[in-house]
Amino acid sequence: MNNSLEQNDGPELSFEFFPPRTSASSKNLMTAHAELAKFEPQFVSVTYGAGGSTQEGTFEAVKNMISEGSFAAPHLTGVGSSRDDIKSTIQNYLELGVKRLVVLRGDLPSGMVERGHFKYAEQLVQFVRDNFGDEIHIEVAAYPDFHPESASPSTDIQYLKRKFDVGANSAITQYFYNADSYFSFVDQAQRAGVNAPIVPGIMPITNYATLTRFSDACGAEIPRWIRARLEQYQHDEPSLKAFGLDVVTHLCLDLLDNGIPGIHFYTLNKTEPVQEICKRIGFQQQP
Repeated sequence: MNNSLEQNDGPELSFEFFPPRTSASSKNLMTAHAELAKFEPQFVSVTYGAGGSTQEGTFEAVKNMISEGSFAAPHLTGVGSSRDDIKSTIQNYLELGVKRLVVLRGDLPSGMVERGHFKYAEQLVQFVRDNFGDEIHIEVAAYPDFHPESASPSTDIQYLKRKFDVGANSAITQYFYNADSYFSFVDQAQRAGVNAPIVPGIMPITNYATLTRFSDACGAEIPRWIRARLEQYQHDEPSLKAFGLDVVTHLCLDLLDNGIPGIHFYTLNKTEPVQEICKRIGFQQQP
């Protein structure tokens, strides 16, 4: 696997996993990681539960992935954490060899009402940069369909710019299924002064109920024609998966044809759909 921070020829490839909660799911995660690592991604990321609820699982997953040769990038959120907590967490990751973090505001877990020291992602980005200098590459989130809590699209762009102003290096978008929304978002960000890479996040389509639940919660738009077909196929799994593969493949090809900096797949710890899409769009899997 390529562990370098240097740019590869062509768009970068990266994968997101979520941390396991059981020994069985831990084994499944590392099996999925091993299979997708054959595509030699630039990095793999590991999510972090609301309020740090999967902190130990995230750390162990990152540790195991690094031991297998990956350049692993843990998610880091500030919700419910003190400055000392964040410093300690980052220092532990640095000792593992981590050189990239995905820095997010984070969601409040059920029952929590106070966010703590870091109410906004930009505050956490600045804290990381101020305390650890340039030794960490900082990824942040971007929302082509716009964050559901933003007052307006222009406000959302300004929030993104502020994250770059205080030290972010690049951004990964929330998933989307309309390429025009991504290109329009990037154009608006560039006009606002954002010149850093904004990498599209891609979610394979494998289940109607799961996708609609995720999308309704995070504000990611499913175009009406896609939603209608998914609803039609919701009890016909082979047809739904075949349709989903076609939709996401064409989306990725459209993005690649227009010079994107990379593709970041939200794997949900599943290998088959991601493998198939990667192969269809031209990424080679090593033996």
